[in-house]
Amino acid sequence: MLTLSLTFPGGRYHATPWGRHVNEADVAWPPDSWRICRALVAVWHRKLDPQRYPQEHLGRLLSALAGEAPHYRLPAAVHAHTRHYMPVRQKSTLIFDAFARIDADQEVIVCWPNLVLDEAQTELLDVLLEALGYLGRAESWVEAKRLSDWNGELNCCPGESTVDTETGEMVGEPVFLYCPLSQESYASFREHFLQGLAAREIKSKERKPIENTLPENWLNALGLDTADLQAAGWSAPPAAQKRLYQRPIEALRANAASRPRSRLILPADTVRYAVYGKPLPRIEDAVRFGECLRQAAMGRAKRLLGEDAIPSLLSGHGLPVDNRHKHAFFIPESNASGRIDHAIIHIPDGFGVDIRRVLESLDKIKNRDGQEWRLLLEHIGEKSEFGGKVPLLRQAAVWQSVTPYLHPWHRKKNFDVEAQIRRECRERGLPALDWLQPIDEVSVEGRNLCPIDFHRFRRKRGLIQPDTHGSLWQLRFSESIPGILALGFGNHFGLGLFRPLE
Repeated sequence: MLTLSLTFPGGRYHATPWGRHVNEADVAWPPDSWRICRALVAVWHRKLDPQRYPQEHLGRLLSALAGEAPHYRLPAAVHAHTRHYMPVRQKSTLIFDAFARIDADQEVIVCWPNLVLDEAQTELLDVLLEALGYLGRAESWVEAKRLSDWNGELNCCPGESTVDTETGEMVGEPVFLYCPLSQESYASFREHFLQGLAAREIKSKERKPIENTLPENWLNALGLDTADLQAAGWSAPPAAQKRLYQRPIEALRANAASRPRSRLILPADTVRYAVYGKPLPRIEDAVRFGECLRQAAMGRAKRLLGEDAIPSLLSGHGLPVDNRHKHAFFIPESNASGRIDHAIIHIPDGFGVDIRRVLESLDKIKNRDGQEWRLLLEHIGEKSEFGGKVPLLRQAAVWQSVTPYLHPWHRKKNFDVEAQIRRECRERGLPALDWLQPIDEVSVEGRNLCPIDFHRFRRKRGLIQPDTHGSLWQLRFSESIPGILALGFGNHFGLGLFRPLE
């Protein structure tokens, strides 16, 4: 017994039955042995060394395959198609592209129950199957191999229709497949056909193309181009015979119930967007931008999840006391000219499917004046995945203010701004600060910005703000820490933002 396994990694098998127009959207299912043998011929011509594998060996192998009609084990398949217009300006013809949709991990078993190959034939077949890239049309990627041991049940075999004697129903669905003629049968057919052709006394001009499609060599006849056969007027390949098979009812179903696509959700805590719009906001308006970004995310969450189902990690509301800074940070990221061209939303506790769905669909923000900026999602994942490509997410021991730090508590005796920064770092679980020093201004493309150049107030009513002026700092930790580093009042919206120093 010879058994082959065919799997289609692309999940599609494209093949138009002989005598059918492509726009009839029919599919030759299962792959017939005529098509398989021709594919092996093509592989031999294109990929094998004829010195090592002579044509005579190929002829012996294919002659053995042609000596018996194969049987099949068919997986479930769906008859599907696409349709499109050819991109031709003068005449855009509608084209149907039909195919059988098959699970990529399902095998089509082709079995010759009584065929036993010798060692040379087996070696050649294995080499041909390994080099076989597609079967049918070029879109039908295939992985083919010979199975040394297979004992499954076949469900598509040659034969007449059978009826269930108890129910009166047809057991199988009849379908015609093409099998190659044996060498002897082809020689007999060719002789009789040419004799008949000569008896008709047709003109040489008409007879010649037909004779060219009837080469004396059986292997050459097997490998004739389909277009040449059709041009000569053949309604079926002269070296093939049509065999009636019985395949399972609905082996090629017209449709299938849609299944929800499974999707692997990887852990994530950070998403980064590119910001587009003219003009881009300045870094001086970082807190305004951060609040607009949060407002856009909340609006999208309300629309997708419902007003009462907005996740606390996104809104920052209703969280326990020990989760003051594990909810979302809405961080603007500026370029060298001080324009905000990226935005980062970071949730230290990570986010699940609902928040991910919201953030993946976020595509624009706008301010209170109606100005709108487009957001293009660049990446969503864990903070470590961004590596050193995002400056604010790098790892460093020394950090410098990007936006003013506004101390979150009121000053008291022995509790100045420096003490507040140290306390805040301790409460965040950050390493101890070796030193920290205030700086007067930060430089952005030739412009020196001091705290009062920035917008330093949130729009939220009733919010107590101990510091209205702000200050700029350089911090040095006892060990390197990863970004995002944002401290003080409004740190979830872009205030108190630090960048790592090289």
